[in-house]
Amino acid sequence: MNAQASAPAPRAADPVDVVIVGAGFTGLSAALELATQGRSVRIIEREEIVGGLAASFDIGDGKRLERFYHHWFSSDTEMIRLCESLGISHLLEAHETRTGVYYANSVYRLSAPLDVLRFAPLALRDRIRLGLLALRAQKVRHWRELESRTAEEWLVSLGGRRVYEVVWRPLLEGKFGKYASQVGATWMWTKLHLRGGSRTRSGKETLYYIKGGSEALLGALRRRLESLGVDIRTGVDVEAVHTEGAGVSGVRAGGEFHPARHVLVTTAPQVAAGLLDHEGADHPAVPELLRRWSSVDYLGNVCLVLENRHRLSDTYWLNVNDPDFPYVGVIEHTNLDRPERYDGRHVVYLSKYLPTDAELYRMTDEEVFEYSLPHIRRMFPDFDRGWVERFHVWRAEYAQPVITPYYTRTMPSVESRVRGLYLAGMAQVFPEDRGTNYAVRDGRRTGRLIADRLAASPSPAGTTSGSPDA
Repeated sequence: MNAQASAPAPRAADPVDVVIVGAGFTGLSAALELATQGRSVRIIEREEIVGGLAASFDIGDGKRLERFYHHWFSSDTEMIRLCESLGISHLLEAHETRTGVYYANSVYRLSAPLDVLRFAPLALRDRIRLGLLALRAQKVRHWRELESRTAEEWLVSLGGRRVYEVVWRPLLEGKFGKYASQVGATWMWTKLHLRGGSRTRSGKETLYYIKGGSEALLGALRRRLESLGVDIRTGVDVEAVHTEGAGVSGVRAGGEFHPARHVLVTTAPQVAAGLLDHEGADHPAVPELLRRWSSVDYLGNVCLVLENRHRLSDTYWLNVNDPDFPYVGVIEHTNLDRPERYDGRHVVYLSKYLPTDAELYRMTDEEVFEYSLPHIRRMFPDFDRGWVERFHVWRAEYAQPVITPYYTRTMPSVESRVRGLYLAGMAQVFPEDRGTNYAVRDGRRTGRLIADRLAASPSPAGTTSGSPDA
């Protein structure tokens, strides 16, 4: 247990109906739903800016770029509707993109049927199996049909062992490392459905990006929230969630106690568990919450961002099926958005999911860059270090939840047994995988749930919540 509760009682901030921990798209969307229904909301975010994993950074001359790559599919209707509601749908732009696979020092297209037939690493019989795999996957009507199976078991049954070893195993191991054999078939099924839905019959893929990037959307969303009276506090670290009697009483953050009858935590479950691990959270359900919230495995992410003078290729998204290459994906952002918007620079993201104790995660930024250069040269022989005007390295400690068979048995519930305490984040968008669209969807869904609970148990005036447990 932490010793936080024995410290002197902090001063109390003005009470609100709901305190939201975290200003990513989940927290912001929940706040939008609540504030639209007239509820008082305070968002507390430890970073100086809003956005979470969709936040941006300054690349000079007033231009900003996402720390981690983002795009939307045509099926991402929540994001599209959000842009419409904020009056910025005119900033949405559709782009036809090229995707590929790097295997055995060569780049292959695998978007259209003819691409599959030309995929030389597989014998003709296996190429046909690979082409039929997506069609067979479409016959699965509901993800529950696959909940008991691993991705490996399911993919081998659909396309055979050789197709799995060449195409799917390297991608799963590159994404999930030691967890690859444990990944559930539901995770892969969702991926196949998502990508298939964004492609035409010819194999061309249409993706959406907003002019100005996620920063444009986040700026419009923050302005709307503030116009509705939402109190957004950035650069403030939340230290603890407190309970009183059967429910929550508020949160301790930034040297203040923030009273609220309802608290929504939008962090990874392990982080949320840390906020309850103190003597001031004495609800009998807390020990079980700590166990359940700590049981979801996560991987971190390292993302190397390059600002180059020349482009590496004409491919936007390159999956890497080479176990000797340190990144699972090479995403050339300016093959989606125009390089003119970045003063002619060509922006590339190199992404790797990994445990946070891995060597690459613990390297300095300069070490990550130097380590990556020879690998980039091997993939793109014309590449020269002199192309790189600037580089940036971003890390996320909790980037990817590990989705296993029967994940619904371990997935945390949104509404906890502590009255007024909720958890919503990427570990709970199942069966979909992490993404801003689902953050918005589940944020709004949770906001409506909390609004319903508030309506069902209105508090007397002036008794929004009590003081923290000592």
